[in-house]
Amino acid sequence: MEPKNAIEVFGTIRKQETVMTIDDKVQTGTLVFEALSPFPGYYHETPFGANPIYMYLALQTQYPLMDIIRATQKVEKVFNEKFDAGKGFIELVDTTYNVLRIRHLNRYDLIGDLQKAYNDQGIYFMVKSKKGLEATAQIKVVKFFNLTQIDEGIYLDNKEDFHAYVELPKELSWEDFNALSNRVSYNWEESKFDAAQGAFIHNGVLHEFVRIYSTKLNLEYLQALRKLYLEKLK
Repeated sequence: MEPKNAIEVFGTIRKQETVMTIDDKVQTGTLVFEALSPFPGYYHETPFGANPIYMYLALQTQYPLMDIIRATQKVEKVFNEKFDAGKGFIELVDTTYNVLRIRHLNRYDLIGDLQKAYNDQGIYFMVKSKKGLEATAQIKVVKFFNLTQIDEGIYLDNKEDFHAYVELPKELSWEDFNALSNRVSYNWEESKFDAAQGAFIHNGVLHEFVRIYSTKLNLEYLQALRKLYLEKLK
């Protein structure tokens, strides 16, 4: 059951990850990336199993966001396995790929079936060979967030374990955000965390934030972390 004070907002996440292409269990010839280390700033042993964590399925074209949302809602009604989907973009070397970001898929052998389900809704995937590619990518995902505000400028994610969001007072370039997160990390003595950049819209106002990933999340931890971000931003 969702908390009574939960809010659902629309926004984006931007991060940098190492991805690799996978060829097994996907539609023949389609371009599918997997994140090798989805939360690179978190150095402790992460509680993941052998199932896919983040998959990025390159799309044949830049489908409108509403088309992706409609298709996803229809696929969810007929696909008998749990998954979460969002529209995204991967910048890799000198190319930007439109992608369908997939999370919470239980097994690799479901990827091809999921692609077929999207095909049935008019969403098709890029056929392009990049076998054995492994590289650092800039990733941007457009998605809905289900949040609960637990303090000023601090939110917990109601759908994703170990995810929290702390607000920043202004927009930063990726380079400035990355430099700020590095300054915070160098001066942070508590449990490690991974940071990503994002923003969401609530009541007509755009909120800039840092997505925090850590298994040690609690209010005191997040209050101290936000305080340090604000100090190092000055």
